[in-house]
Amino acid sequence: MFEYFYNEIFRRTIISFGSLFNNIIIKQQNSSDVVVNEFRVPLAYGPTQKFLARINQQPDLNKSVSLTLPRMSFEFIGLNYDPSRKITQTQKFKKALISDSTNIQTSYMPVPYNMEFELAIMTKLNDDMLQIVEQILPYFQPSYNMSVNLVESIGEKRDIPVVLEGITMSDDYEGDYTTRRALVYTLRFSAKTYLFGPISSANADIVKKVTVGFAAGTLGSGTPQRDVQYAAEPRAIQNYTGTILTNLTDDITETDTVFKVDDVSTITAKTYLDLDGEEVFVKEVLTDSISVLRGQDNTTITSHLRGSPIKSITSADNNLIPDGDDFGFSGSLS
Repeated sequence: MFEYFYNEIFRRTIISFGSLFNNIIIKQQNSSDVVVNEFRVPLAYGPTQKFLARINQQPDLNKSVSLTLPRMSFEFIGLNYDPSRKITQTQKFKKALISDSTNIQTSYMPVPYNMEFELAIMTKLNDDMLQIVEQILPYFQPSYNMSVNLVESIGEKRDIPVVLEGITMSDDYEGDYTTRRALVYTLRFSAKTYLFGPISSANADIVKKVTVGFAAGTLGSGTPQRDVQYAAEPRAIQNYTGTILTNLTDDITETDTVFKVDDVSTITAKTYLDLDGEEVFVKEVLTDSISVLRGQDNTTITSHLRGSPIKSITSADNNLIPDGDDFGFSGSLS
């Protein structure tokens, strides 16, 4: 039942969450409102209690200060299944590799989970805290979408909503003069991520060519009197490369079978064309027009306006047919 796989989804989500707060800047001013200090707030991964303990430690000869403030830390603290985003378990997720569109990778649909995070902000001055918080809160209303490359092997990138669940504040201002003050705001977040299972190749299950043979003859003779073989391969019924051959010269109605085009030299007889989603077959190339068969492979016959692009359908388009899209067949008889 189980097999080893590791998509690094938890790790990627944690890193992406931390990167959201990696560029917080605060400015400190003097009594004349002149900026005397500007710096980026340090961010580290770890529990808040460890940093608070460092604040209360006494400096030694090797370290002149216990811990400098302000500082931020974040931590992954919980994981919960999210039934509201549940998808059919038996449905498969299929995607072609970016490097090789003919290599189809499959996996069962991802499982929704909510990752719980805490972001702790520690400052000595209240103004520093307000600057930091005000640079964060406007982006969460209450969620902010971050793009995460969840499964790099198939290039699966998704927007993960990060929801701000709540804020708690604490200030241990009371105490003797030897006690350091620590103003701490704790922001709780929930990242709605997805977990993918093992990725497998579906190339072995994809039918790329079908060949059917018929043999007829006298029973027991061992030699067929008639032998026919028919082969069929998937063929694109629309343009995927974006190649435009020419344009329509006049408007075309639903009953027209002769199209006047701007340049017939780019079109070859016995080929398929894509005209605004309608597939047509070129019967003959005339002086300034083409004779066609309309609505091939059950595509919808519609009217077309002058200037509409006429796109080619070639073997290059056959290789770009996405998994699950419609396609036709090219047949050969021998």
